[in-house]
Amino acid sequence: MEKISFFLRYLSFILSAKDEHSIHSPFVFDLYTKAIKPRKNFYVFTAIEKLRSKLLSSTKKIKVTDYGAGSKIENSPERSVSNIARYAEKSPELAQLIFRLIEYLKPAIIFDLGTSLGITTIYEASPSHESKVITFEGCPETSKIARENFQKMKLKNIELVEGNIDQTLPAKIQQVQKIDFIFFDANHRYEPTVRYFETCLEKAREESVFVFDDIHWSKEMEEAWQYIQNHPRVTISIDLFFLGIIFFRTKQPKQHFKLKC
Repeated sequence: MEKISFFLRYLSFILSAKDEHSIHSPFVFDLYTKAIKPRKNFYVFTAIEKLRSKLLSSTKKIKVTDYGAGSKIENSPERSVSNIARYAEKSPELAQLIFRLIEYLKPAIIFDLGTSLGITTIYEASPSHESKVITFEGCPETSKIARENFQKMKLKNIELVEGNIDQTLPAKIQQVQKIDFIFFDANHRYEPTVRYFETCLEKAREESVFVFDDIHWSKEMEEAWQYIQNHPRVTISIDLFFLGIIFFRTKQPKQHFKLKC
């Protein structure tokens, strides 16, 4: 029943989503045509996907500490690395979209809420080694594997903050002057998603970009997305179904876009 409901939400989105021909904002038009829609292949993608393949073929099992909404696939505290890589990591298409957004927008301070095994984090850290990626993970076992993966990719611009994000995020927020880009992929429920959003708003600036994962994953997440896009500080929101993107550009009128990806 849940899968049918999700499919119907996706079908409804496909029937109503638009492309660049319906975009009247120059800023959103450029973002869509130069970063969202193109399927540009960057040289680093091959190396990252080779690492993903190794994780997918791993026979190792670890004990998972899960502070979020949990997995719809596997609820056992002991999970295989291969299943985590298959179901908890973002797909190559979505991870590469996040890479293109960062490559286009060039944020200096990037927050990543939900490290898992680190594949998406690696995509976030790869466009520029001058950027700083601060990534949050609650599970010590997955944190250990993520750190190993960062070392394999020779990335030194990633700081992994381990522990319950309910405590670690507010503490880390106080240590930075601003957040340029943030990917919310930690707890797929209404209350935590809204709370993390409002916590991070404190360090949002005119050019900040907030990206939310799985905005149509459940009724709760759709309600959270509605709250976020209607927030008075949000001026532009883009619904790509699997991802939601918001901006705080005060000189632009409040607009919502539902776009094919």
